[in-house]
Amino acid sequence: MNCKISRNAAKKILEELEKEENKELKLRVYITHKHGDHAHYGMDLDTPKENDAVIETDKGIAVLLDKNEPLLDGIRIDYFYVPQEGFAITNPSKGNTGDH
Repeated sequence: MNCKISRNAAKKILEELEKEENKELKLRVYITHKHGDHAHYGMDLDTPKENDAVIETDKGIAVLLDKNEPLLDGIRIDYFYVPQEGFAITNPSKGNTGDH
């Protein structure tokens, strides 16, 4: 499985992971809703579960992905400051390039 994190997103994620109360947690990306050939994604901090793949990214962030969910393989996590500040998760490898 594969996951890419942009520089802006990594900065924001690391701010959360470095908090004392989050030291034992990892970033989890999950599917909130899927239809057709694409999905809508969510994020949380969590501990690894039985069906998780722990993906080490080039930004030094470990990401938890359900290894039984093909729409999670190849996701990209971005963080945008405009038009409004926030995360956007897409999966360009599966043709999901919209704001999900």
